[in-house]
Amino acid sequence: MNINFTLISQAVAFSVFIWFTVKFVWPPLLRAIEERQKQIADGLAAGERGKKELELASHRSSEVLKEAKQRATEIITQAEKRAAEIVEEAKENAKVEGDRILVGAKAEIDHEVFAAKEALRRQISDLALAGATKILRREVDAKVHADLLASIEEELK
Repeated sequence: MNINFTLISQAVAFSVFIWFTVKFVWPPLLRAIEERQKQIADGLAAGERGKKELELASHRSSEVLKEAKQRATEIITQAEKRAAEIVEEAKENAKVEGDRILVGAKAEIDHEVFAAKEALRRQISDLALAGATKILRREVDAKVHADLLASIEEELK
């Protein structure tokens, strides 16, 4: 075997192999590599967009949370204010009711005092009449004593 022929045939075979690789193998590999690079670039861009959106969402959520806390504080303040108003209204209503009951009790006491005075007047007049009757039974002149008792009775009324 001739070494030159072997080297030339190997060079031709290698050239055919290179041509075949460049023509048929290399373009799909380059396309696959380019597609993969594009996917990686798109993934990185999407990651960056996601990161920015996450930051925006975080800011928005913190703002919403602040607004919610502020609104909750306002609602609590309004509730406390309304509770204080209700307590004040209840106090005023209780005072009015207490005053009304007090006036009613005073009127009832005045009525009972008046009734007791009337009862005492009747008892005194009954005692006076009883005493006058005893006196008249002992006395002979009934007409003078009757006039006297009638005048006393009129004075007591």
